[in-house]
Amino acid sequence: MDISALLFDLDGTLIDTDELHLNAYNQLLARWDRSMDIGYYKANVMGFPDDMIFAGLFPDTPSAQYAALAAQKEALFRAQLGETFPVPGVLRILDYAKRCSIPVAVVTNAPRENATAMLEGMGIAHFFDAVVIGGELARGKPDPLPYLTALEILAVDASRALAFEDSLAGVRSAAAAGIHTFGMLAGLQEAQLREAGARSIIRDFNDAELWGLIGSRAPS
Repeated sequence: MDISALLFDLDGTLIDTDELHLNAYNQLLARWDRSMDIGYYKANVMGFPDDMIFAGLFPDTPSAQYAALAAQKEALFRAQLGETFPVPGVLRILDYAKRCSIPVAVVTNAPRENATAMLEGMGIAHFFDAVVIGGELARGKPDPLPYLTALEILAVDASRALAFEDSLAGVRSAAAAGIHTFGMLAGLQEAQLREAGARSIIRDFNDAELWGLIGSRAPS
């Protein structure tokens, strides 16, 4: 396959942050003597934009208040960030892309402040040609707009790109944009990822299926 771009989700794909996000939501919800479990998080929160998340959590609250609630939650999340490490194989594939002059982008629903903190904390920010933030667009994931925007920025056709996602919203977004999407087995089952539109399933970026599709081993 002739690859002209690699597009990466951030949370749960490049870095394992699900536990930190769940903790942050529960710290926020505790103010109302409420909580969410991991099942609710995976089905209704992971990868979705803030307006959908907070509409589900606070259906009786005016939507004008969602932004403030989201900002509080994200501050709680960033307060937990210590030394951060990418998931296995991230440096391998980013180095491969750099050596082969393949442009790469992050496509995320995370706020830019979070994205910057995570990418810089992992020491990989310099690898990326673009960081597309769903919340800065008219529509975030699961709409295809974030991925279509990344393709436009990188001037690449969807048929020559690969996307990597761990959430249902993210897989739906990338697949709807016409991109061959790898579902990451970070928190969901293979059947769920495939139903959402993932064409390939991998556990991390060292997976043989990924390197087989790329058609080359990473340069040594």
